[in-house]
Amino acid sequence: MAKQEATTKQEDTKKIEFDQDMTIGQALALNPNAEIVFMGFGMHCISCFVSQMETIGEACEVHGVDVKEVIKELNNMPVGEKMEPMDFE
Repeated sequence: MAKQEATTKQEDTKKIEFDQDMTIGQALALNPNAEIVFMGFGMHCISCFVSQMETIGEACEVHGVDVKEVIKELNNMPVGEKMEPMDFE
């Protein structure tokens, strides 16, 4: 039983690789902390119906945000623990 618990904990902390071709909706589904990153960059895409179709790259272009910076922050997010609000602007 302990082996199964250890495996589950490892899976919970598995690193997720975000990229600019992923939709906002996919990013939010993979890690709820993505909301904090998007909001920190002034991208309030999370409540927009377009977020299910718009890629991270497209959203960055529309908002005038450096996609490389957003991807870097998304890939550095903690997995399995809630982040505090941040301001990346």
